[in-house]
Amino acid sequence: MAAELDGPRLEPRSGPARRLVVLLHGYGADGNDLIDLGAAWQPLLPDAAFVAPHAPEPCAQAPLGRQWFPLTLRSPQERWAGVNAAAPVLERFLARELERRKLPPSALALVGFSQGTMLALHVGLRRPTAPAAIVGYSGLLATPDGAAADAMAAEIRSRPPVLLVHGDRDDLIPAQALFHAAHGLSALGLPVEWHLSIGIGHGIDAEGLRHGGEFLARRFQDAAGPP
Repeated sequence: MAAELDGPRLEPRSGPARRLVVLLHGYGADGNDLIDLGAAWQPLLPDAAFVAPHAPEPCAQAPLGRQWFPLTLRSPQERWAGVNAAAPVLERFLARELERRKLPPSALALVGFSQGTMLALHVGLRRPTAPAAIVGYSGLLATPDGAAADAMAAEIRSRPPVLLVHGDRDDLIPAQALFHAAHGLSALGLPVEWHLSIGIGHGIDAEGLRHGGEFLARRFQDAAGPP
């Protein structure tokens, strides 16, 4: 069995946690790379706890970093095999964190960057209870051997609202991946919003950060229902 995940955490600004935001880092980074997103979003989400687990494997191409799965070939087949292999360890972590916080599955949001976006989308769409939201930065939607998204329609168990954010000058995962993912998710019946950050490469700018935080705040409020 793979080692259990752990990583940096941020407690809510006030009182016990009523929401849980899990931040999934990119290839070759670790949880410390994304936990500052939580600090930036705390004013919008004062009752949320944030956790950014380190991926389970050391990264072959970045000895100090981690990977959710290998990216040696960077092919659709490798990505599809990778998200399927990494999903169980992340699912165990999510179950443990929600139980530790005494929160229902609907109080969860997933935020990913790059490889973390691939995993957030894969896991989030297959949970029995839909997360309140998924935010994916600079990533893509992994599908079976690169087929159209409807090839995995039978596997989809939930349809959470999704926000995709991408830089128009991303030379690692081209911005076309945003439109491909948005189209595929829409075809699967998910409500999708997107934002293209102008002049930005493989990263998150202030505007993308703002969109992500505001999206989470809205979707958590929608999930909670009227007061």
